[in-house]
Amino acid sequence: MSAATPPYTALSLELDGPVAVVTLQRPERMNALSRVLLQEIGTVFRALSADPAVRAVVLTGSGEKAFCAGADLKERQGMSEDDVRGLLGLYRESFGAVDACPKPVVAAIQGVALGGGFELALACDLRVASAGAVVGLPETSLAIIPGAGGTQRLPRLVGPGRAKEMILLARRYAAHEALALGLVTALATPGETAIAAAKRLVAPLAGGAPIALAAAMEAVDGGADLDLEEGLLLEARCYEKTLVSTDRREALAAFSEGRKPVYRGE
Repeated sequence: MSAATPPYTALSLELDGPVAVVTLQRPERMNALSRVLLQEIGTVFRALSADPAVRAVVLTGSGEKAFCAGADLKERQGMSEDDVRGLLGLYRESFGAVDACPKPVVAAIQGVALGGGFELALACDLRVASAGAVVGLPETSLAIIPGAGGTQRLPRLVGPGRAKEMILLARRYAAHEALALGLVTALATPGETAIAAAKRLVAPLAGGAPIALAAAMEAVDGGADLDLEEGLLLEARCYEKTLVSTDRREALAAFSEGRKPVYRGE
């Protein structure tokens, strides 16, 4: 099934050649995560994962105020504890689809990315922020904790000490602080939008070798919880996928012929 098939109502999908651009489309609610939006995030990323024509994905939010302001608190009013438990399961399932995508996923953050919004960005492989972006996990100030992967993905990104500082103090960081701490990968240049910066970042990935990119992400992500010896074995298994690929032979041929390789993901 093509990723463009479902009638998305809370997000939009644009296919720009081999790059898919997924945009959260709830600007009136600062792209807050409603149940429908969560369901559609999972649907679109599962479809993009299976689409061989897609080489990279950019995830962003509509409008200038927010990438995603987090949970839709208006929708949560009146929810029972069991309702919230079920919703958290949907968060994990949908963000898991982003995390598991075998194509590189770049979050283009403009405005705020708070709570579940920043947890969504953490599920991406790379994060690019505009100069005015603000990121944070303020849940403890609301008597809860990050429940969509923040307590797990953030320490893996910046270490447990820095993660505790951010979570326990409910700290919010401006774009330049986020870059210094490793919360984002890069900043947009002056006058450049986050989406433009993200597209610039993924440009070389769009022409890259899909099998190698997927294998590299599998090795890095899968090795995070393994000891060194097990991690090296995982790396060897991932390398084997590239070793037997047609793309590897194409890379060698292109090098010898002095031309740019054409990778087909085979």
